[in-house]
Amino acid sequence: MVVNSINFLLFFVVVFIVYYLPINRKYPKFQNIWLFLVSYFFYGFADWRMIPLLLGATIVFYGIGLWLKNEMVRGHYKTASHITTFGVLLGICILLYFKYLNFFADSFAQLLNAIGFNVSWTTLNIVLPIGVSFFTFKLISYIIEIHREHIDDCKSFLEFGTYIAFFPTILSGPIDRPNKFIPQLKIRHAFDYSLATDGSRQVLWGMFTKMCIADNFASCIDNVWQAPANVNSITLIAISLLYPLQMYADFDGYSNMAIGIGKILGFKVTQNFNHPFISRNIAEYWRNWHMSLTNWLTDYVFSPLNIAFRNLQNLGIILAILLNFILIGLWHGANWTFAVFGLYHGLLYIPLILSGTFGKKKKLKANDYGLPKVKDISKMLLTYLMVAFGLIIFKAPSLSEAFNFLRYIISNISTLDTSVNTYIRPITYLFLAILIIVEWVKRKEEHPLQFTNSYFLKHRVVRWFVYYAIVMAIVLYQGLSNSFIYFQF
Repeated sequence: MVVNSINFLLFFVVVFIVYYLPINRKYPKFQNIWLFLVSYFFYGFADWRMIPLLLGATIVFYGIGLWLKNEMVRGHYKTASHITTFGVLLGICILLYFKYLNFFADSFAQLLNAIGFNVSWTTLNIVLPIGVSFFTFKLISYIIEIHREHIDDCKSFLEFGTYIAFFPTILSGPIDRPNKFIPQLKIRHAFDYSLATDGSRQVLWGMFTKMCIADNFASCIDNVWQAPANVNSITLIAISLLYPLQMYADFDGYSNMAIGIGKILGFKVTQNFNHPFISRNIAEYWRNWHMSLTNWLTDYVFSPLNIAFRNLQNLGIILAILLNFILIGLWHGANWTFAVFGLYHGLLYIPLILSGTFGKKKKLKANDYGLPKVKDISKMLLTYLMVAFGLIIFKAPSLSEAFNFLRYIISNISTLDTSVNTYIRPITYLFLAILIIVEWVKRKEEHPLQFTNSYFLKHRVVRWFVYYAIVMAIVLYQGLSNSFIYFQF
């Protein structure tokens, strides 16, 4: 049940009506009980077999949180540290088992066979739970934040369980932190018209970018990747340059829908993107791309490593960055392509670290014509090219296929396209142009359809024309793909 489907619309209408029933005024816990139940129904609709895992992990980590806080209150800080380590390792073990066990076992068996040992390994039939990378990081951060004394343990299992399973974000994020989300579950949410309308606009924009841009690019890009040997160099380059925009329109589209749905229900969900393709270097890009994941790993991986390596000065920062980005890559899945993808992005930081510009944040300003300065445009384009190159590794099923794709770009200059039996509708490029323009014009807004600071969109006639145009674009020009790229992670 994807969020841009009729099934989800019907599901959410029921959720919305019951959520705001007058009964919740008399029974404050009613909304959380309802959210807990519908979140598990939603997750079970995706894969009912994984409900015991989600519920079991939630119960265990809820208990660990109570145990940890109790030991801290009693002054048993050494025991508390051991409990925290246990909780973090347990979360990591969940990820290792479901996402990486077969990968590491296969890799180890291949290594032994390569050096002369005859090893046979039968791949286990392990089902990858959808959303496991997202809810596991929530569980781990909850334990760490208690240990750091940033939050108290959550006494209500209902509140904790709803935080972990919150249906708009459980399948593909954003990854909310407990100190920001759990307090929102402690209050009754009356219907907030302004927040709900803003959320509806954000959902509409997310549907537009996902269905009219990402889905229209998906078929052609995937088709080329199935047989790149038969495609000429120009097409391969074009596909490589379009893929970052497809991924952005897809993932940012989902994030906007999730955040918007949260707003309709009275919640403020963590922002996940902040116009990443107007970034002028790779550090800016990662500060603005998949922000909930980047910030999570910065706080819990990079910062501790940076402190541990501080005596090594720049070398220590480089080591911390490289390890952090290898983990960012591997978070996406059990494949050496993701590890190399992460290593590649870590290496791109080295010039910034050595030049002393790694941590500097320079405000982006427009010229007299309201456009980016030429110098900034050149930096944006260079950053985009670096990202596009890295996503070739990310997209490839294996390192050898990534290498072959790059080789075909160089060698297939005169090759005729024989594998592309789909094409991208011309109007999709118009939608893409709108996205690029809007990204710049509305760069200071949380999402493009916010009109609080926009003179243009404050006029009701203009606003409703924009809404109508977007709805008609979705109805008439939506693509064929209906899956989200990040559901696989």
